[in-house]
Amino acid sequence: MRIGVNVPNFGPGANPDHLARWAATVEGLGFDLLMMSDHVAITPDVAEQYPAPFYEPFTTLAWMAGITTGIHLGTTVLITPYRHPLLVARMAANLQQLSGGRLVLGVGVGWAREEFEALGVPFERRGVLTDEHLRTMRAAWDNDADYRSGQVPIWIGGNSDAAIRRALRFGAPWHPLRFTMPWFRDALVRLKGISAQLGQPTPGLAPRIRLRLTEEPVDHPDRRAGEGTIEQFLEDVEELRLAGADTVLLDPYHGDPDETLRPETAWHALATVAAHRT
Repeated sequence: MRIGVNVPNFGPGANPDHLARWAATVEGLGFDLLMMSDHVAITPDVAEQYPAPFYEPFTTLAWMAGITTGIHLGTTVLITPYRHPLLVARMAANLQQLSGGRLVLGVGVGWAREEFEALGVPFERRGVLTDEHLRTMRAAWDNDADYRSGQVPIWIGGNSDAAIRRALRFGAPWHPLRFTMPWFRDALVRLKGISAQLGQPTPGLAPRIRLRLTEEPVDHPDRRAGEGTIEQFLEDVEELRLAGADTVLLDPYHGDPDETLRPETAWHALATVAAHRT
């Protein structure tokens, strides 16, 4: 199983020095994948959770491709309706070439209504636009030599049944985000049911879970996957592996923007995980 890290590319601690140290730490600890999030206009609804500065993922990942050697790079998730699909297709193809084939493009429909309004994109059509954009991007990669770099791997992000159906339609791994393990078990049942209903093989799994290690076990019913002692963390990851996940992405951000000023706490947790990898 591959294990990746969602690196905070936002908040008061986001700057080139911290981002470079994140890249060196994640790759140096032997993780397989480094990913980051996407927002374009930091409207009030976005800033409440992910305040500025917010480093744009394509430009930042291109820079990170130049300061890393073998780690894969990606988005979790690129908000698909925000950019013209041919622009995304070109940027992704170029980054795939420049990085030596290391890109994974996680995509999603988005949630920040005010940001959609600021960008002039209809919020109510975000699902339809995502499907249209993905079809256009795939067609460009497949049929236009100017965009071709080998197919860019896509993950379909989101926790809804609509996201599951999208993963099935596009034959891409499903990328659910920050959930409890009971929710995930129920989601697997829905996933298999929808797969059978549509006559499609069950998609791959690439979940994103929290990374919050504690000294004492966390036993409340809303415990998120990846939260608790290292033993609880390892049990969650093993259950995900047995469920068919070939990649698990760790999210060390817990919701306080000031955490980005003190990345050493997250790095210590990552080092603990790395020491327990088999």
